[in-house]
Amino acid sequence: MFGLFAKVKSESINSVDELIGTINLIDVREVQEVRMGTIRTAKNIPMGNLLSTPEKYLDKNQTYYLMCQSGGRSGRCAKALAGKGYDVVNLTGGYGSYTGSKRKK
Repeated sequence: MFGLFAKVKSESINSVDELIGTINLIDVREVQEVRMGTIRTAKNIPMGNLLSTPEKYLDKNQTYYLMCQSGGRSGRCAKALAGKGYDVVNLTGGYGSYTGSKRKK
């Protein structure tokens, strides 16, 4: 029941540019998408893997910032994880709208 009403925090991906390297950043895209580019220090955990066994990857005492290509998948993932008690922030706009200097190819 808690999961149905979980509040999801969101921030623009560009608003956290200065924090990259100091936050727990997770790229929920598939491996082949990440090969085309991601943000430095982002850990790739595909959405399906993350949602099926979040306890394998996440600690409920930490905050995680989730990104995908446009913010849609990471938003759905954030809602599901918040419903399970994880502290997550969806990065709206995703990698596709990231204009910062911390791209990794």
